[in-house]
Amino acid sequence: MTSHTPAVPPATAPGGTSVVFPAVSPGGAPAVSPGAPREVPPVLAEVVRSGFTEGHHRGTLVLLAADGSVEFALGDPGVPVFPRSSNKPMQAAAVLRAGLDLAGERLALAAASHSGEWFHLDLVRTMLAEHGLTVTDLRTPPDLPLDQVEAETFLAAGGVRDRVVMNCSGKHAAMLAACALNGWPTDTYLDRDHPLQRLVHTVVEDVSGERVAATGTDGCGAPLMAISLTGLARSFRHFVLAAPGSAERRVADAMRAHPEYVAGTRRSDTWLMRGVPGALSKMGAEAVQAVALPDGRALAFKIDDGGIRALGPVLARALELLGVTAEVRERIGRAPLLGGGVEVGSVRAAF
Repeated sequence: MTSHTPAVPPATAPGGTSVVFPAVSPGGAPAVSPGAPREVPPVLAEVVRSGFTEGHHRGTLVLLAADGSVEFALGDPGVPVFPRSSNKPMQAAAVLRAGLDLAGERLALAAASHSGEWFHLDLVRTMLAEHGLTVTDLRTPPDLPLDQVEAETFLAAGGVRDRVVMNCSGKHAAMLAACALNGWPTDTYLDRDHPLQRLVHTVVEDVSGERVAATGTDGCGAPLMAISLTGLARSFRHFVLAAPGSAERRVADAMRAHPEYVAGTRRSDTWLMRGVPGALSKMGAEAVQAVALPDGRALAFKIDDGGIRALGPVLARALELLGVTAEVRERIGRAPLLGGGVEVGSVRAAF
């Protein structure tokens, strides 16, 4: 594979996300300010309806070889981005480093953007109760299930927006449990200077090999650390290659063993981890995706406009370039466009 000449993607935060830029970025160079001029990132996906290309999704992508070197890139994967929920494995590793003894489905749920299915919500409540906590301790915003099918079922049954239903509630339950274990304040567990959040910051830098370039606030209210897409891919590579028994390897093993708890029964992360043995996969809001294969090959990308509909086709093509031949690739890559209820086109990778 050959590397493409990079174009510089935005260093600004996703819409509505607050951000603080430090004086320097990873490597010691001046940080990119929110208003800095930039080149237009390359097209990663195109929207084709009835044979006519009606739109494009631009973004940045990086593929790593098994030895961790950059094998292929589109755009500039060295520019910091907010990984959004692709940071969750790092946050789960932090609660383990804090001494919380989680395993199996509980640890997978601590790294989850769950769909709001019944087994997700039951386990969140159980995890809280096991540590003397309740749903009222959660600082997640009240929400509906992330999965559309689950949301329709939930509403039809009379459900209303709830903190426990929000897709990050498993992560928050684990964070609260770590605080309860250590005697740390639970009412301020989302503050950037809280001991747990400082530990998350340390983990992100440890596994990415970079300084955190910016700190913002994620949609769930938790602190959000910006790193480059190359750093994100290397973080996932670190998790799958970490020594057995380490916090990172424990998280990776739990996610891969229980992918339904990481995502849900109708989600691409689940399909990929079930369909490609040993793969570790986690998407994030604003169309961020990171994957590592058990031999150390890895990928990370971000769709510039946050268009989630482009995520599957881009992921499928990136997996193909990494040499993944599993049938699940086709399932992940399907993104049909409908006209009058009939498939008339698709979103497809353009590289």
